[in-house]
Amino acid sequence: MDLAVLRQKICQKSCKKLLNMVLQGTCPESHDTFGLCEAFSPYGIIYRIAAAFSPRDLSARWFVMKINGNEIRPGNVIEHQSTIWVAVKVNAVKPGKGGAFAQVELKNLLDGRKLNERFRASETVERVRLEQKDFTFLYEEGENLVFMDTVSYEQLELNKDFVGERAAFLQDGMAVVVELYEEKPIGIDLPDQVTLEVTETEPTIKGQTQSSSYKPAMLENGIRCMVPPFITTGEKIVVDTNEIEYVKRAD
Repeated sequence: MDLAVLRQKICQKSCKKLLNMVLQGTCPESHDTFGLCEAFSPYGIIYRIAAAFSPRDLSARWFVMKINGNEIRPGNVIEHQSTIWVAVKVNAVKPGKGGAFAQVELKNLLDGRKLNERFRASETVERVRLEQKDFTFLYEEGENLVFMDTVSYEQLELNKDFVGERAAFLQDGMAVVVELYEEKPIGIDLPDQVTLEVTETEPTIKGQTQSSSYKPAMLENGIRCMVPPFITTGEKIVVDTNEIEYVKRAD
């Protein structure tokens, strides 16, 4: 057998063992344990990736899942056109005819270019989960938002533009998940629902029912959304932070 082929087979065997250790969270810290694997490409890539991460983070750093096109949310990272993008804005469209779709504004994480793309509910896209860390929102400082890593207690500042219009839903102590690519924040997940007080809306008209047309309302965070006619000023409601839509009356 050719020596190069033999070396490759040995390397493949090592990589299989390494991957099993990765899945079990027992990846070695020593670069000597699988030194042979590091010498060959592309197998060495697997080793370097595994060796760089602690077992605690492995489950969150590399994970790809398929989702429907209309399930894309702001802050999600997806693989599209053989590269990686972050969803900046998502507009859910439900036309009178045809299936629902999402009009998504994407930003390329590698070169910064932008793209507007339409994803139908029947399509599937790959959502990429990179390194994920849990943070707590602390406070707003000028044009920046300050968060704290719940493990290291280090603070992270993000520009309001990074979070987008969803920044209005941030509340003191709110738990969020920040996705990072090569230590650079590239996405943020907020809770899907928050409770807010209605500060201004039209008065309830006698005879209106829940099935009547919705009316505009101003919420305590300055966001406007449509609410059922029976909702009055001072009431608290649950709002979807992704669609910015009324969900229900707060309990």
